[in-house]
Amino acid sequence: MSEQKYLIKTMGPSEVALAVDWAAAEGWNPGHQDADCFYQGDRQGFLLGLLAGDPIATISAVKYNEEFGFLGFYIVKPEYRGQGYGWQIWQRALAHLGGCNIGLDGVLAQQGNYQKSGFNLAYRNIRYQGFTGAPSIPSPHIVPLNAIAWEDVLTYDRQCFPAPREEFLRTWCHQPGHQAIAYQEDGILRGYGVLRPCRVGDKIGPLFADTPEVAEALFLALKAIPAAENTIYLDVPEPNQAAIALAEKYGLQIVFETARMYTGQAPPIALDKIYGVTSFELG
Repeated sequence: MSEQKYLIKTMGPSEVALAVDWAAAEGWNPGHQDADCFYQGDRQGFLLGLLAGDPIATISAVKYNEEFGFLGFYIVKPEYRGQGYGWQIWQRALAHLGGCNIGLDGVLAQQGNYQKSGFNLAYRNIRYQGFTGAPSIPSPHIVPLNAIAWEDVLTYDRQCFPAPREEFLRTWCHQPGHQAIAYQEDGILRGYGVLRPCRVGDKIGPLFADTPEVAEALFLALKAIPAAENTIYLDVPEPNQAAIALAEKYGLQIVFETARMYTGQAPPIALDKIYGVTSFELG
């Protein structure tokens, strides 16, 4: 390790944008508005490593509550890897999430390294890629998400996510450029989804639904939103075989996989309702 001074600090909003840019350079294809949305998850949870004042490492450690946190954006500039800088910022992130069950989506090749830090594999998440297009039969049950009482959205989200995330979710669902819709039947929320523009194409996430039929209606409505044909991505938890069947039905192809890992037991969320993960960076 260099003798130059290495400082780890909490990021400000503009520095989170730097982390997102680095993620784009790594090929992670973040959304255009991700920095603003992610920062709302935990304003103390984004860390930057500076060597002699120059940024060389990033990580996010979003603490949703005292029980659950999520790691992401773990990036060290290539020329500084293997010198201990990444390990130091990793340890600082773990300390920020002390006492939490911590989740992450890691590349499959790094599972062994994460296991050394106490993470255990829960399941794989699979990224599917396809193309936008018009729905075959528009559903009369599809409404804008803002037509649904916000408390109902938060209650539904808690079935599919291990902790409350109101500030993040409010920004995510109402961010300019994001398209959020819901499936409502007899006045009851049966699912919802968000389409967000990314550096390449659009990503659908979250996509939460009570049934495969509701998920399909939401998926078709979301992929019909872009005015011109574009690439879409859907991140599917492997245990939800109905979600895999939906992706395959519409010709989506596997392009990437992650290992969803936790330091504790896998949280008791409704995986059968998760047809699209919100993001690999924040869970």
